[in-house]
Amino acid sequence: MSTGNAGAEALVPKFQFELQLNQDQAGRRTSLYGTIDSQPALLILERAPFPTNPDYLLSVAGTLSTLKNLGANDIYHWYLASSGAIDHPDADSFADLKINLIYPCTEQHIKKYSKQGVRFVLETPEIYAGHVRPFMQAKREAGRLNWVFNIIEGRKEQENILHRSPRGEDPEEGFLLLPDLNWDRVTLDALHLLGLVERRDIWSLRDLRKKHVPWLRHMRAKLLEAATNVYPAIEQDQLKLYVHYQPTYYHFHIHIVHVQLEAGATQATGKAVGLESIIEQLEVMQGDDEAGMDGITLGYTLGEASELWTEVFEPLKKSASGRASQPQ
Repeated sequence: MSTGNAGAEALVPKFQFELQLNQDQAGRRTSLYGTIDSQPALLILERAPFPTNPDYLLSVAGTLSTLKNLGANDIYHWYLASSGAIDHPDADSFADLKINLIYPCTEQHIKKYSKQGVRFVLETPEIYAGHVRPFMQAKREAGRLNWVFNIIEGRKEQENILHRSPRGEDPEEGFLLLPDLNWDRVTLDALHLLGLVERRDIWSLRDLRKKHVPWLRHMRAKLLEAATNVYPAIEQDQLKLYVHYQPTYYHFHIHIVHVQLEAGATQATGKAVGLESIIEQLEVMQGDDEAGMDGITLGYTLGEASELWTEVFEPLKKSASGRASQPQ
């Protein structure tokens, strides 16, 4: 059935909703069943990309009809908001924007969130020991983990903690479960949680050794148990666990996401490493209990504006190119 533009545009307001069929794209697209003029119809709604018009960008922050703070820690703040006018007593339930605010931000924040080229690097054990490990230590000593320690030590975000295990007599036992900053805390198919361990001797997966396999299996079981207790509509085999390398911050944490959360850049190869894969790799690794992930080569992606690229891998690349151009 062919209609002109005006006729086609007149159809949507006539849609009579009956049933939601599906919600995917991490909650950004929904499929609705209903009728138009008593005939069955499907209406598929998907959030459009944000306009790039400067007039829109200039006004958007001041024209939100609702704004609810979900939490704040150090310079990080996050909210749910509504972009359109809402005439409803429960206006918060109509929020269509998840907003993160970093204030005051640093030059590194600006670089991280700016459009940039991406490089794939191979981090050998030698590069890790001689360059990356000192880089990690410098960032930890510069106070980059203050917001994490605020949570662990009970100073910030306590209202956001979904589960905290008692540390008891074993300081390695403690962990916290909290929502990832990018999850709207509503859409279960897009569930994204963080398991934040209390022990501080593990900075990243590079610190994991064969002796940690029992602990990793224990943490996996405890995190799955905690997540499904908090969200009983989800079963354990609907969740997957992974860690990032390189991680955003150098304190060991595990991501727990719903299997239907569509994989974006943070779950892609070159960023995410499955927890089960790490455990299996450690188990078959040759050597004694001290053999670990610091002894293998890891490949991952880096933004060209990241400090790790500009301070470590770009200079190494230039140095290697210079040696290659020398006459033999």
